[in-house]
Amino acid sequence: SWLYFHVHTTPEKFFIEACDEGADAVLAIDRVSNEMTLTGKKDVPPSAVTRPICGIMGTIRLVAGMYLVVITRKRNVGSLLGHAVWKAADFDVISYKKTVLHLSEIQSQENKTFLSMLNNVLTTDGFYFCTDFDLTHTLQRLANTSPDFQEMSLLERADQRFVWNGNLLRELAGQPELHKFALPVIHGFIVMKPCRINGKIFEWILISRRSCFRAGVRYYVRGIDSEGHAANFVESEQIVLYEGAKASFVQTRGSMPFYWSQRPNLRYKPKPIISKTTNHMDGFQRHFDSQLLIYGKQTILNLVNQKGSEKPLEQAFDRMVSGMNNDMLKYIAFDFHKECSHMRWDRLQILVDAVADKQEEYGYFMVNSEGKTVAQQKGVFRSNCMDCLDRTNVIQSLLARRSLQSQLQRMGVLNVGQRIEEQAEFEKIYKNAWADNANACAVQYAGTGALKTDFTRTGKRTRWGLLMDGWNSMIRYYKNNFSDGFRQDSIDLFLGNFAVDESDGPTPLRVQKDWKFLTLPIIMLVAFSMCIVCLLMAGPTCLDTTGKKHNQSALKHAC
Repeated sequence: SWLYFHVHTTPEKFFIEACDEGADAVLAIDRVSNEMTLTGKKDVPPSAVTRPICGIMGTIRLVAGMYLVVITRKRNVGSLLGHAVWKAADFDVISYKKTVLHLSEIQSQENKTFLSMLNNVLTTDGFYFCTDFDLTHTLQRLANTSPDFQEMSLLERADQRFVWNGNLLRELAGQPELHKFALPVIHGFIVMKPCRINGKIFEWILISRRSCFRAGVRYYVRGIDSEGHAANFVESEQIVLYEGAKASFVQTRGSMPFYWSQRPNLRYKPKPIISKTTNHMDGFQRHFDSQLLIYGKQTILNLVNQKGSEKPLEQAFDRMVSGMNNDMLKYIAFDFHKECSHMRWDRLQILVDAVADKQEEYGYFMVNSEGKTVAQQKGVFRSNCMDCLDRTNVIQSLLARRSLQSQLQRMGVLNVGQRIEEQAEFEKIYKNAWADNANACAVQYAGTGALKTDFTRTGKRTRWGLLMDGWNSMIRYYKNNFSDGFRQDSIDLFLGNFAVDESDGPTPLRVQKDWKFLTLPIIMLVAFSMCIVCLLMAGPTCLDTTGKKHNQSALKHAC
Protein backbone atom coordinates (compact mmCIF):
# COMPACT_ATOMS: atom_id res chain seq x y z
CA SER A 1 0.00 0.00 0.00
CA TRP A 2 0.95 3.63 -0.43
CA LEU A 3 1.06 6.61 1.91
CA TYR A 4 -0.65 9.36 -0.08
CA PHE A 5 -3.48 9.49 -2.60
CA HIS A 6 -5.39 11.93 -4.76
CA VAL A 7 -9.01 11.48 -5.84
CA HIS A 8 -9.64 12.94 -9.28
CA THR A 9 -13.37 13.27 -9.94
CA THR A 10 -15.08 13.55 -13.33
CA PRO A 11 -18.83 13.16 -14.08
CA GLU A 12 -18.15 9.60 -15.31
CA LYS A 13 -15.35 8.28 -13.08
CA PHE A 14 -13.31 8.48 -9.90
CA PHE A 15 -9.54 8.17 -10.40
CA ILE A 16 -7.64 7.31 -7.22
CA GLU A 17 -3.96 8.01 -7.75
CA ALA A 18 -1.11 6.77 -5.59
CA CYS A 19 1.13 9.80 -5.05
CA ASP A 20 4.21 8.11 -3.60
CA GLU A 21 7.48 8.59 -5.48
CA GLY A 22 7.76 6.20 -8.44
CA ALA A 23 4.12 5.08 -8.24
CA ASP A 24 2.12 5.17 -11.47
CA ALA A 25 -0.90 3.09 -10.43
CA VAL A 26 -4.36 4.63 -10.63
CA LEU A 27 -7.61 2.96 -9.55
CA ALA A 28 -10.43 3.95 -11.92
CA ILE A 29 -14.03 3.52 -10.69
CA ASP A 30 -16.83 3.88 -13.23
CA ARG A 31 -19.63 5.86 -11.54
CA VAL A 32 -22.30 4.31 -13.79
CA SER A 33 -21.33 0.63 -14.18
CA ASN A 34 -19.47 0.50 -10.77
CA GLU A 35 -16.60 -1.29 -12.55
CA MET A 36 -13.12 -1.00 -11.02
CA THR A 37 -9.98 -1.14 -13.16
CA LEU A 38 -6.26 -0.49 -12.82
CA THR A 39 -4.91 2.24 -15.08
CA GLY A 40 -2.07 4.81 -15.20
CA LYS A 41 -1.64 8.53 -14.49
CA LYS A 42 -1.79 9.33 -18.20
CA ASP A 43 -5.47 8.31 -18.21
CA VAL A 44 -6.53 10.95 -15.65
CA PRO A 45 -8.27 13.81 -17.54
CA PRO A 46 -6.84 17.31 -16.88
CA SER A 47 -10.41 18.55 -16.31
CA ALA A 48 -10.87 16.30 -13.22
CA VAL A 49 -11.47 17.94 -9.83
CA THR A 50 -8.65 16.84 -7.50
CA ARG A 51 -8.49 16.46 -3.72
CA PRO A 52 -6.04 14.65 -1.41
CA ILE A 53 -7.11 11.66 0.71
CA CYS A 54 -5.29 9.38 3.18
CA GLY A 55 -6.73 6.07 2.03
CA ILE A 56 -9.77 4.07 0.92
CA MET A 57 -12.07 2.47 3.50
CA GLY A 58 -14.07 0.81 0.71
CA THR A 59 -17.45 1.00 -1.01
CA ILE A 60 -21.02 0.37 0.11
CA ARG A 61 -24.45 0.20 -1.55
CA LEU A 62 -27.25 2.35 -0.10
CA VAL A 63 -30.70 3.19 -1.50
CA ALA A 64 -29.30 5.83 -3.90
CA GLY A 65 -26.66 3.43 -5.24
CA MET A 66 -22.94 2.92 -4.55
CA TYR A 67 -20.84 5.15 -2.28
CA LEU A 68 -17.06 5.48 -1.93
CA VAL A 69 -15.81 5.79 1.67
CA VAL A 70 -12.42 7.51 2.06
CA ILE A 71 -10.18 8.61 4.94
CA THR A 72 -9.66 12.37 4.64
CA ARG A 73 -7.57 13.08 7.76
CA LYS A 74 -5.15 10.99 9.80
CA ARG A 75 -3.06 11.47 12.93
CA ASN A 76 0.28 9.79 13.56
CA VAL A 77 0.16 7.56 16.66
CA GLY A 78 3.80 6.50 16.53
CA SER A 79 6.13 4.05 14.86
CA LEU A 80 6.00 0.26 15.24
CA LEU A 81 9.25 -1.43 14.20
CA GLY A 82 9.92 1.44 11.79
CA HIS A 83 6.39 1.54 10.34
CA ALA A 84 4.20 4.61 10.82
CA VAL A 85 0.89 3.83 12.56
CA TRP A 86 -2.04 6.17 11.87
CA LYS A 87 -5.37 6.93 13.50
CA ALA A 88 -8.12 7.81 11.03
CA ALA A 89 -9.42 11.22 12.12
CA ASP A 90 -12.01 12.06 9.47
CA PHE A 91 -13.91 10.38 6.64
CA ASP A 92 -15.98 11.29 3.60
CA VAL A 93 -18.76 9.27 1.96
CA ILE A 94 -18.92 10.14 -1.76
CA SER A 95 -21.89 9.16 -3.94
CA TYR A 96 -21.30 7.55 -7.33
CA LYS A 97 -24.56 9.14 -8.46
CA LYS A 98 -24.44 12.86 -9.22
CA THR A 99 -28.00 13.42 -7.98
CA VAL A 100 -30.73 11.74 -5.91
CA LEU A 101 -33.57 12.97 -8.14
CA HIS A 102 -34.21 9.37 -9.22
CA LEU A 103 -35.41 8.58 -5.69
CA SER A 104 -38.91 9.00 -4.31
CA GLU A 105 -39.34 11.16 -1.19
CA ILE A 106 -39.48 8.06 1.05
CA GLN A 107 -36.38 6.54 -0.59
CA SER A 108 -34.52 9.84 -0.24
CA GLN A 109 -35.34 9.93 3.48
CA GLU A 110 -34.27 6.29 3.90
CA ASN A 111 -31.01 7.00 2.09
CA LYS A 112 -30.32 9.88 4.50
CA THR A 113 -30.98 7.55 7.45
CA PHE A 114 -28.57 4.94 6.08
CA LEU A 115 -25.95 7.66 5.52
CA SER A 116 -26.36 8.82 9.12
CA MET A 117 -25.93 5.18 10.25
CA LEU A 118 -22.71 4.92 8.28
CA ASN A 119 -21.44 8.17 9.79
CA ASN A 120 -22.48 6.97 13.26
CA VAL A 121 -19.92 4.14 12.97
CA LEU A 122 -17.24 6.24 11.25
CA THR A 123 -17.40 8.90 13.99
CA THR A 124 -16.96 6.29 16.74
CA ASP A 125 -13.39 6.91 17.86
CA GLY A 126 -10.76 4.21 17.38
CA PHE A 127 -10.01 3.35 13.73
CA TYR A 128 -6.29 2.67 13.05
CA PHE A 129 -4.26 1.62 10.03
CA CYS A 130 -0.73 1.12 8.75
CA THR A 131 0.17 1.20 5.05
CA ASP A 132 3.16 -1.16 5.22
CA PHE A 133 2.70 -3.30 8.34
CA ASP A 134 0.04 -5.80 9.43
CA LEU A 135 -1.69 -4.42 12.53
CA THR A 136 -4.20 -7.30 12.71
CA HIS A 137 -1.64 -9.86 13.92
CA THR A 138 0.39 -10.13 17.13
CA LEU A 139 4.20 -10.06 16.94
CA GLN A 140 4.27 -13.79 17.73
CA ARG A 141 1.85 -14.68 14.92
CA LEU A 142 3.88 -12.57 12.47
CA ALA A 143 7.14 -14.23 13.56
CA ASN A 144 5.72 -17.71 12.97
CA THR A 145 4.67 -17.14 9.35
CA SER A 146 6.02 -18.58 6.09
CA PRO A 147 7.84 -16.62 3.33
CA ASP A 148 4.70 -17.02 1.17
CA PHE A 149 2.70 -15.20 3.82
CA GLN A 150 5.15 -12.27 3.72
CA GLU A 151 4.57 -11.96 -0.03
CA MET A 152 0.81 -11.57 0.33
CA SER A 153 -0.94 -8.19 0.24
CA LEU A 154 -2.01 -6.69 3.58
CA LEU A 155 -5.63 -7.49 2.75
CA GLU A 156 -4.97 -11.18 1.98
CA ARG A 157 -2.83 -11.85 5.03
CA ALA A 158 -4.88 -9.89 7.56
CA ASP A 159 -6.64 -11.65 10.45
CA GLN A 160 -10.25 -11.24 9.29
CA ARG A 161 -11.49 -11.07 12.89
CA PHE A 162 -10.04 -7.59 13.18
CA VAL A 163 -10.55 -6.06 9.71
CA TRP A 164 -13.45 -3.69 10.39
CA ASN A 165 -13.75 -2.52 6.80
CA GLY A 166 -13.72 -6.07 5.39
CA ASN A 167 -17.29 -5.70 4.09
CA LEU A 168 -16.48 -2.32 2.51
CA LEU A 169 -13.43 -3.84 0.76
CA ARG A 170 -15.31 -6.75 -0.85
CA GLU A 171 -15.32 -5.18 -4.32
CA LEU A 172 -11.56 -4.54 -4.15
CA ALA A 173 -10.88 -7.96 -2.60
CA GLY A 174 -12.31 -9.69 -5.66
CA GLN A 175 -9.58 -8.22 -7.90
CA PRO A 176 -6.05 -9.09 -6.66
CA GLU A 177 -4.42 -6.46 -8.90
CA LEU A 178 -6.29 -3.78 -6.89
CA HIS A 179 -5.24 -5.04 -3.44
CA LYS A 180 -2.50 -2.39 -3.15
CA PHE A 181 -5.33 0.17 -2.83
CA ALA A 182 -7.08 -1.82 -0.09
CA LEU A 183 -6.25 -0.69 3.42
CA PRO A 184 -7.25 -3.04 6.30
CA VAL A 185 -8.47 -0.89 9.20
CA ILE A 186 -8.73 -2.12 12.79
CA HIS A 187 -11.02 -0.76 15.50
CA GLY A 188 -9.99 -0.49 19.13
CA PHE A 189 -7.16 1.38 20.79
CA ILE A 190 -3.44 1.96 20.21
CA VAL A 191 -1.00 3.91 22.38
CA MET A 192 2.77 4.18 21.84
CA LYS A 193 4.99 5.82 24.42
CA PRO A 194 8.76 6.32 24.58
CA CYS A 195 9.65 5.65 28.24
CA ARG A 196 12.76 5.97 30.41
CA ILE A 197 13.84 3.85 33.37
CA ASN A 198 17.39 4.00 34.78
CA GLY A 199 18.32 6.32 31.90
CA LYS A 200 17.42 3.58 29.39
CA ILE A 201 14.87 4.58 26.75
CA PHE A 202 12.43 1.94 25.48
CA GLU A 203 9.15 1.96 23.55
CA TRP A 204 6.03 0.77 25.40
CA ILE A 205 3.01 -0.04 23.21
CA LEU A 206 -0.54 -1.22 23.90
CA ILE A 207 -2.78 -2.43 21.04
CA SER A 208 -6.39 -3.54 21.55
CA ARG A 209 -8.07 -5.11 18.54
CA ARG A 210 -11.87 -5.42 18.61
CA SER A 211 -13.35 -8.35 16.71
CA CYS A 212 -15.84 -7.49 13.97
CA PHE A 213 -17.55 -10.89 14.42
CA ARG A 214 -20.64 -10.61 16.65
CA ALA A 215 -19.89 -6.90 17.02
CA GLY A 216 -22.42 -4.55 18.52
CA VAL A 217 -23.50 -2.61 21.56
CA ARG A 218 -23.87 -3.55 25.19
CA TYR A 219 -27.35 -5.01 25.76
CA TYR A 220 -28.06 -5.93 22.14
CA VAL A 221 -25.12 -8.31 21.73
CA ARG A 222 -24.24 -10.81 24.49
CA GLY A 223 -22.89 -14.36 24.53
CA ILE A 224 -21.98 -16.10 21.26
CA ASP A 225 -23.38 -16.80 17.80
CA SER A 226 -23.69 -20.23 16.13
CA GLU A 227 -20.11 -19.95 14.80
CA GLY A 228 -18.76 -19.57 18.35
CA HIS A 229 -17.86 -15.87 17.98
CA ALA A 230 -18.16 -14.07 21.34
CA ALA A 231 -19.63 -10.59 21.75
CA ASN A 232 -17.22 -7.75 22.58
CA PHE A 233 -14.18 -9.93 21.91
CA VAL A 234 -10.97 -7.92 22.21
CA GLU A 235 -7.37 -9.06 21.82
CA SER A 236 -4.97 -6.82 23.80
CA GLU A 237 -1.24 -6.95 23.10
CA GLN A 238 1.36 -5.16 25.21
CA ILE A 239 4.68 -4.66 23.38
CA VAL A 240 8.12 -3.54 24.58
CA LEU A 241 10.91 -2.53 22.16
CA TYR A 242 14.44 -1.91 23.45
CA GLU A 243 17.71 -1.77 21.49
CA GLY A 244 16.59 -4.24 18.82
CA ALA A 245 14.95 -6.63 21.29
CA LYS A 246 11.16 -6.97 21.35
CA ALA A 247 8.67 -8.59 23.72
CA SER A 248 4.91 -9.08 23.57
CA PHE A 249 2.23 -10.23 26.05
CA VAL A 250 -1.27 -11.04 24.76
CA GLN A 251 -4.56 -11.28 26.67
CA THR A 252 -8.15 -11.66 25.47
CA ARG A 253 -11.56 -10.65 26.72
CA GLY A 254 -15.00 -11.65 25.48
CA SER A 255 -18.58 -12.24 26.56
CA MET A 256 -19.34 -15.51 28.37
CA PRO A 257 -19.38 -17.94 25.39
CA PHE A 258 -22.82 -19.51 25.52
CA TYR A 259 -26.30 -18.40 24.47
CA TRP A 260 -27.59 -15.70 26.79
CA SER A 261 -29.20 -12.29 26.38
CA GLN A 262 -29.92 -9.15 28.40
CA ARG A 263 -32.29 -7.01 26.36
CA PRO A 264 -32.96 -3.43 27.56
CA ASN A 265 -36.35 -3.11 29.29
CA LEU A 266 -36.05 0.23 31.16
CA ARG A 267 -34.73 -1.48 34.29
CA TYR A 268 -31.33 -0.23 35.44
CA LYS A 269 -29.93 -3.77 35.11
CA PRO A 270 -32.10 -6.00 32.92
CA LYS A 271 -32.14 -9.60 34.09
CA PRO A 272 -29.84 -11.82 31.99
CA ILE A 273 -31.61 -14.78 30.39
CA ILE A 274 -29.87 -18.03 29.48
CA SER A 275 -31.45 -19.71 26.44
CA LYS A 276 -33.33 -22.92 27.28
CA THR A 277 -33.91 -24.00 23.69
CA THR A 278 -30.35 -24.04 22.31
CA ASN A 279 -27.56 -26.59 22.62
CA HIS A 280 -24.97 -24.45 24.39
CA MET A 281 -22.12 -26.94 24.12
CA ASP A 282 -21.98 -26.76 20.28
CA GLY A 283 -21.22 -23.02 20.19
CA PHE A 284 -19.14 -23.22 23.38
CA GLN A 285 -16.98 -25.99 21.85
CA ARG A 286 -16.56 -24.04 18.60
CA HIS A 287 -15.48 -20.94 20.54
CA PHE A 288 -12.81 -22.67 22.58
CA ASP A 289 -11.60 -24.93 19.76
CA SER A 290 -10.84 -21.73 17.85
CA GLN A 291 -9.28 -20.00 20.88
CA LEU A 292 -7.06 -22.98 21.72
CA LEU A 293 -5.90 -23.19 18.11
CA ILE A 294 -4.97 -19.49 17.93
CA TYR A 295 -3.65 -18.86 21.45
CA GLY A 296 -2.82 -22.20 23.07
CA LYS A 297 -3.81 -22.90 26.68
CA GLN A 298 -6.48 -20.74 28.33
CA THR A 299 -7.10 -19.62 31.87
CA ILE A 300 -10.61 -18.20 32.12
CA LEU A 301 -11.02 -15.42 34.68
CA ASN A 302 -14.73 -14.95 35.33
CA LEU A 303 -15.21 -11.78 37.38
CA VAL A 304 -19.02 -11.68 37.60
CA ASN A 305 -20.97 -11.64 40.88
CA GLN A 306 -21.55 -15.03 42.48
CA LYS A 307 -24.97 -13.99 43.78
CA GLY A 308 -28.09 -12.34 42.37
CA SER A 309 -28.87 -12.25 38.64
CA GLU A 310 -25.25 -12.88 37.60
CA LYS A 311 -24.92 -16.12 39.62
CA PRO A 312 -26.67 -18.44 37.08
CA LEU A 313 -24.28 -17.21 34.36
CA GLU A 314 -21.23 -18.00 36.49
CA GLN A 315 -22.60 -21.46 37.31
CA ALA A 316 -23.40 -22.18 33.64
CA PHE A 317 -19.87 -21.15 32.54
CA ASP A 318 -18.34 -23.36 35.25
CA ARG A 319 -20.51 -26.35 34.19
CA MET A 320 -19.63 -26.00 30.53
CA VAL A 321 -15.87 -25.80 31.14
CA SER A 322 -16.17 -28.98 33.24
CA GLY A 323 -18.27 -30.54 30.46
CA MET A 324 -15.54 -29.94 27.88
CA ASN A 325 -13.12 -31.92 30.06
CA ASN A 326 -10.09 -30.33 28.40
CA ASP A 327 -6.78 -30.02 30.27
CA MET A 328 -5.91 -26.97 28.16
CA LEU A 329 -8.71 -24.99 29.87
CA LYS A 330 -8.61 -23.77 33.47
CA TYR A 331 -11.53 -21.90 35.03
CA ILE A 332 -11.31 -19.43 37.93
CA ALA A 333 -14.28 -17.48 39.28
CA PHE A 334 -13.50 -14.35 41.30
CA ASP A 335 -16.38 -12.25 42.62
CA PHE A 336 -14.81 -8.86 41.92
CA HIS A 337 -17.50 -6.73 43.55
CA LYS A 338 -17.72 -8.80 46.75
CA GLU A 339 -13.96 -9.09 47.20
CA CYS A 340 -13.32 -5.39 46.53
CA SER A 341 -16.35 -4.04 48.38
CA HIS A 342 -15.84 -1.19 50.88
CA MET A 343 -12.94 0.12 48.75
CA ARG A 344 -10.74 -2.95 49.52
CA TRP A 345 -9.06 -2.90 46.12
CA ASP A 346 -5.84 -4.35 47.52
CA ARG A 347 -7.69 -7.70 47.51
CA LEU A 348 -7.20 -7.94 43.75
CA GLN A 349 -3.74 -9.21 44.64
CA ILE A 350 -5.47 -12.44 45.79
CA LEU A 351 -6.36 -13.20 42.16
CA VAL A 352 -3.00 -12.05 40.72
CA ASP A 353 -1.16 -14.31 43.20
CA ALA A 354 -3.52 -17.23 42.49
CA VAL A 355 -2.68 -17.20 38.77
CA ALA A 356 1.06 -16.47 39.18
CA ASP A 357 2.04 -20.08 38.39
CA LYS A 358 -0.09 -20.07 35.23
CA GLN A 359 1.39 -16.76 34.14
CA GLU A 360 4.85 -18.22 34.63
CA GLU A 361 3.86 -21.26 32.56
CA TYR A 362 2.31 -19.23 29.70
CA GLY A 363 5.20 -16.75 29.56
CA TYR A 364 5.40 -14.18 26.75
CA PHE A 365 6.90 -13.78 23.28
CA MET A 366 10.44 -12.39 23.12
CA VAL A 367 13.11 -11.82 20.46
CA ASN A 368 16.60 -10.73 21.54
CA SER A 369 18.68 -7.96 19.96
CA GLU A 370 20.32 -10.54 17.62
CA GLY A 371 16.88 -11.40 16.19
CA LYS A 372 16.68 -14.81 17.85
CA THR A 373 13.35 -15.91 19.36
CA VAL A 374 14.12 -16.69 23.01
CA ALA A 375 10.56 -17.16 24.33
CA GLN A 376 7.08 -17.98 23.01
CA GLN A 377 3.77 -17.29 24.74
CA LYS A 378 2.08 -20.68 25.26
CA GLY A 379 -1.31 -19.56 26.55
CA VAL A 380 -3.52 -16.60 27.40
CA PHE A 381 -5.75 -15.30 30.15
CA ARG A 382 -9.30 -14.88 28.86
CA SER A 383 -11.03 -12.42 31.21
CA ASN A 384 -14.69 -11.50 31.37
CA CYS A 385 -17.23 -9.72 33.50
CA MET A 386 -20.76 -8.88 32.29
CA ASP A 387 -19.68 -6.25 29.76
CA CYS A 388 -15.98 -7.27 29.58
CA LEU A 389 -15.13 -3.62 30.20
CA ASP A 390 -14.55 -2.16 33.66
CA ARG A 391 -13.68 -5.11 35.93
CA THR A 392 -11.94 -6.90 33.07
CA ASN A 393 -9.65 -3.97 32.23
CA VAL A 394 -8.53 -3.58 35.85
CA ILE A 395 -7.44 -7.24 36.03
CA GLN A 396 -5.78 -7.16 32.60
CA SER A 397 -3.67 -4.13 33.57
CA LEU A 398 -2.41 -5.95 36.70
CA LEU A 399 -1.48 -9.12 34.78
CA ALA A 400 0.21 -7.08 32.04
CA ARG A 401 2.32 -5.24 34.63
CA ARG A 402 3.51 -8.54 36.08
CA SER A 403 4.59 -9.70 32.62
CA LEU A 404 6.27 -6.36 31.93
CA GLN A 405 8.27 -6.64 35.16
CA SER A 406 9.85 -9.86 33.90
CA GLN A 407 10.41 -8.56 30.35
CA LEU A 408 12.17 -5.35 31.44
CA GLN A 409 14.43 -7.27 33.84
CA ARG A 410 15.33 -9.73 31.10
CA MET A 411 16.11 -6.89 28.67
CA GLY A 412 18.32 -5.19 31.24
CA VAL A 413 16.16 -2.10 31.66
CA LEU A 414 15.24 -2.89 35.27
CA ASN A 415 17.98 -3.78 37.71
CA VAL A 416 17.76 -6.82 39.99
CA GLY A 417 15.39 -6.08 42.88
CA GLN A 418 13.81 -3.05 41.18
CA ARG A 419 10.04 -3.00 40.76
CA ILE A 420 7.93 -1.20 38.16
CA GLU A 421 5.69 0.20 40.90
CA GLU A 422 8.67 2.19 42.22
CA GLN A 423 9.27 3.93 38.85
CA ALA A 424 6.91 6.87 39.39
CA GLU A 425 7.27 8.44 35.95
CA PHE A 426 6.67 5.19 34.07
CA GLU A 427 3.88 4.10 36.43
CA LYS A 428 1.94 7.25 35.56
CA ILE A 429 2.29 6.58 31.81
CA TYR A 430 1.37 2.92 32.28
CA LYS A 431 -1.71 3.48 34.42
CA ASN A 432 -3.09 6.30 32.28
CA ALA A 433 -2.62 4.28 29.07
CA TRP A 434 -4.53 1.29 30.48
CA ALA A 435 -7.29 3.64 31.73
CA ASP A 436 -7.47 5.22 28.26
CA ASN A 437 -7.72 1.70 26.81
CA ALA A 438 -10.66 1.01 29.16
CA ASN A 439 -12.37 4.22 28.07
CA ALA A 440 -11.91 3.49 24.35
CA CYS A 441 -13.33 -0.05 24.63
CA ALA A 442 -16.21 1.18 26.82
CA VAL A 443 -17.23 4.00 24.45
CA GLN A 444 -17.22 1.57 21.54
CA TYR A 445 -19.39 -1.03 23.32
CA ALA A 446 -21.37 0.79 26.02
CA GLY A 447 -21.44 4.36 24.67
CA THR A 448 -19.65 6.03 27.64
CA GLY A 449 -16.23 6.02 29.26
CA ALA A 450 -15.26 3.12 31.51
CA LEU A 451 -16.02 2.79 35.22
CA LYS A 452 -13.34 2.19 37.89
CA THR A 453 -10.63 4.00 35.86
CA ASP A 454 -9.65 6.01 38.95
CA PHE A 455 -8.14 2.78 40.33
CA THR A 456 -6.32 2.06 37.06
CA ARG A 457 -4.95 5.62 36.92
CA THR A 458 -4.01 6.08 40.59
CA GLY A 459 -3.87 2.61 42.14
CA LYS A 460 -6.68 3.45 44.56
CA ARG A 461 -10.43 4.00 44.58
CA THR A 462 -11.52 7.64 45.12
CA ARG A 463 -14.78 9.42 46.02
CA TRP A 464 -14.51 11.45 42.80
CA GLY A 465 -14.11 8.20 40.89
CA LEU A 466 -17.32 6.88 42.45
CA LEU A 467 -19.16 10.07 41.43
CA MET A 468 -17.87 9.79 37.85
CA ASP A 469 -18.95 6.14 37.77
CA GLY A 470 -22.45 7.25 38.82
CA TRP A 471 -22.57 9.83 36.01
CA ASN A 472 -21.32 7.36 33.39
CA SER A 473 -23.79 4.74 34.61
CA MET A 474 -26.66 7.21 34.17
CA ILE A 475 -25.55 8.07 30.61
CA ARG A 476 -25.19 4.35 29.84
CA TYR A 477 -28.71 3.75 31.12
CA TYR A 478 -30.18 6.37 28.79
CA LYS A 479 -28.17 5.25 25.75
CA ASN A 480 -28.78 1.55 26.33
CA ASN A 481 -32.55 2.09 26.43
CA PHE A 482 -33.10 4.85 23.87
CA SER A 483 -30.27 5.14 21.34
CA ASP A 484 -28.42 1.83 21.20
CA GLY A 485 -30.91 0.29 18.76
CA PHE A 486 -29.79 2.81 16.15
CA ARG A 487 -26.12 2.18 17.01
CA GLN A 488 -26.62 -1.59 16.62
CA ASP A 489 -28.33 -1.13 13.24
CA SER A 490 -25.47 1.15 12.16
CA ILE A 491 -22.83 -1.47 13.03
CA ASP A 492 -24.80 -4.19 11.24
CA LEU A 493 -25.02 -2.02 8.10
CA PHE A 494 -21.31 -1.14 8.23
CA LEU A 495 -20.18 -4.75 8.71
CA GLY A 496 -22.52 -6.17 6.07
CA ASN A 497 -24.79 -8.06 8.50
CA PHE A 498 -27.59 -6.11 6.81
CA ALA A 499 -27.36 -5.22 3.12
CA VAL A 500 -29.45 -2.55 1.38
CA ASP A 501 -31.37 -4.16 -1.51
CA GLU A 502 -30.97 -2.83 -5.04
CA SER A 503 -34.71 -3.19 -5.70
CA ASP A 504 -37.31 -0.55 -4.92
CA GLY A 505 -38.82 -2.72 -2.21
CA PRO A 506 -39.50 -1.36 1.31
CA THR A 507 -36.65 -1.37 3.82
CA PRO A 508 -36.96 -2.20 7.55
CA LEU A 509 -36.90 1.57 8.16
CA ARG A 510 -40.57 1.74 7.12
CA VAL A 511 -41.73 -0.19 10.19
CA GLN A 512 -43.57 2.39 12.29
CA LYS A 513 -42.49 2.72 15.90
CA ASP A 514 -45.12 2.36 18.58
CA TRP A 515 -46.23 5.72 20.07
CA LYS A 516 -45.44 4.35 23.54
CA PHE A 517 -41.80 3.86 22.54
CA LEU A 518 -41.58 7.46 21.30
CA THR A 519 -43.03 8.92 24.53
CA LEU A 520 -40.91 6.81 26.91
CA PRO A 521 -37.82 9.10 26.80
CA ILE A 522 -40.01 12.09 27.78
CA ILE A 523 -41.62 10.16 30.64
CA MET A 524 -38.19 9.02 31.86
CA LEU A 525 -36.85 12.60 31.77
CA VAL A 526 -39.80 13.91 33.81
CA ALA A 527 -39.50 11.03 36.32
CA PHE A 528 -35.75 11.59 36.72
CA SER A 529 -36.30 15.34 37.24
CA MET A 530 -38.88 14.60 39.96
CA CYS A 531 -36.42 12.27 41.70
CA ILE A 532 -33.79 15.03 41.75
CA VAL A 533 -36.33 17.53 43.16
CA CYS A 534 -37.38 15.04 45.87
CA LEU A 535 -33.75 14.42 46.84
CA LEU A 536 -33.02 18.14 47.07
CA MET A 537 -36.10 18.77 49.25
CA ALA A 538 -35.71 15.67 51.46
CA GLY A 539 -35.08 16.05 55.16
CA PRO A 540 -32.06 14.56 57.00
CA THR A 541 -31.99 10.80 57.17
CA CYS A 542 -29.98 8.38 59.17
CA LEU A 543 -28.23 5.58 57.34
CA ASP A 544 -26.95 2.36 58.87
CA THR A 545 -23.46 2.04 57.43
CA THR A 546 -22.48 -1.10 59.28
CA GLY A 547 -21.58 -4.05 57.11
CA LYS A 548 -21.17 -7.76 57.71
CA LYS A 549 -17.84 -9.36 57.21
CA HIS A 550 -17.55 -12.16 54.68
CA ASN A 551 -15.05 -14.95 55.19
CA GLN A 552 -15.83 -16.96 52.11
CA SER A 553 -13.02 -17.94 49.80
CA ALA A 554 -12.34 -15.34 47.11
CA LEU A 555 -11.62 -17.93 44.48
CA LYS A 556 -13.60 -20.76 43.05
CA HIS A 557 -11.65 -23.27 40.96
CA ALA A 558 -12.70 -25.85 38.47
CA CYS A 559 -10.59 -27.64 35.92
